[in-house]
Amino acid sequence: MAKFELKLPKMGESVAEATVTNWLKSVGEKIEADEAVLEIATDKVDSEVPSEVSGTLTEILFQVNDVVKVGQTIAIIETEGGASTPVPVAEAKTEFTSTPAVEEVLKTVEVAQAAVAPADFKSSDKFYSPLVKNIATAEGISLAELESIAGTGKDGRVTKEDILKHLAIRQKPFATSVTVQPTTDNRQQTTQAVPVSVNGGDEIVEMDRMRKLISGYMVASVQTSAHVQSFIEVDVTNIVKWRDRVKNAFEQREGEKLTFTPIFMEAVAKALKDFPGLNISVDGDFIIKRKNINLGMAAALPNGNLIVPVIKNADQLNLVGMAKAVNDLGNRAKAGKLKPDDTQGGTYTVTNVGTFGSVFGTPIINQPQVGILALGAIRKVPAVIETPEGDFIGIRQKMFLSHSYDHRVVDGALGGSFVKRVADYLEAFDVNREY
Repeated sequence: MAKFELKLPKMGESVAEATVTNWLKSVGEKIEADEAVLEIATDKVDSEVPSEVSGTLTEILFQVNDVVKVGQTIAIIETEGGASTPVPVAEAKTEFTSTPAVEEVLKTVEVAQAAVAPADFKSSDKFYSPLVKNIATAEGISLAELESIAGTGKDGRVTKEDILKHLAIRQKPFATSVTVQPTTDNRQQTTQAVPVSVNGGDEIVEMDRMRKLISGYMVASVQTSAHVQSFIEVDVTNIVKWRDRVKNAFEQREGEKLTFTPIFMEAVAKALKDFPGLNISVDGDFIIKRKNINLGMAAALPNGNLIVPVIKNADQLNLVGMAKAVNDLGNRAKAGKLKPDDTQGGTYTVTNVGTFGSVFGTPIINQPQVGILALGAIRKVPAVIETPEGDFIGIRQKMFLSHSYDHRVVDGALGGSFVKRVADYLEAFDVNREY
């Protein structure tokens, strides 16, 4: 018999760790090669870890809610024959580390509650992960109060869920909102939420993991960026007519459905090349100019949550390539098959609010980007049509583009010019073009 170390695989250049969310196999169970052993989650995507070999699961080194770094051994599988692989025990016994999403929320909380003195965790005989300590410090939980919380983790450890449930009972929200009071020293003051009254007909449902992450992202973005919006109406009649004419032939030749999304993405990518000041991110007092144009494509999941897969190097794709990328990411998002790297590296985001019938919207910026474009519903409307013979009223296909941008680094002239350029590209669409 030989022992095989199942390690957390590399999941993308910017993904360094993942959280164990569920073990699909128990100690003593048989495992086939390529069979999923456990489920993990990064800050955006859930995925499975398959076994590279067939054998028997003999040891589990991390429990549910433990955070594992890429390359660490997470389980031992006993195989038939071959040489034994040593198990580095010290590697398996690691502490929790906070995920990027929670860190962002914690930064927001720390700003609002900087005056809270941290508890002296060194004097406790119990083990508390850095994440639990950070939450306790930010929420002003004393050591005595922390030790009173019943832990559900390994060896009775207090997990993130344990401390958040404790805070909910305490009726003190984790993501404390921040408002600026008109005081002379302009200090930030905290505003606590009013407890919600629950009657016999109400139901309390805990947010799922992804909803909690989205909540943290949205609050952090609004508190980070100075959101402003520009709106413009676009005549897309030529695009609608062209797509109606070629969509069947396109699907027969390419094996892909032709939606409006890749056409819009193509125009956005071209506009970002014209206005690179929108293809940036902010890091403190520094502006990072992004070399690649990687378009985020907001997609709704079957459970109602939102995810943003990324089309890498979108400006280098023709319409066929863009359609294939859009369909691939959209289909894998619906099926829950996205890989962690699929949601990383975005430099600008597009969201299609028109899918749900909205005429326009005011989307929240996907940090650390500085802009996001909402595509409204395409509608038939009466419009003035200018011709050499004079003006007349006709039926046209129109839509609104809503551009939210970060006023810290993008002024109205740039933000408005960018969305106008996108509109110009769409209205100048060549009805005689090939794919």
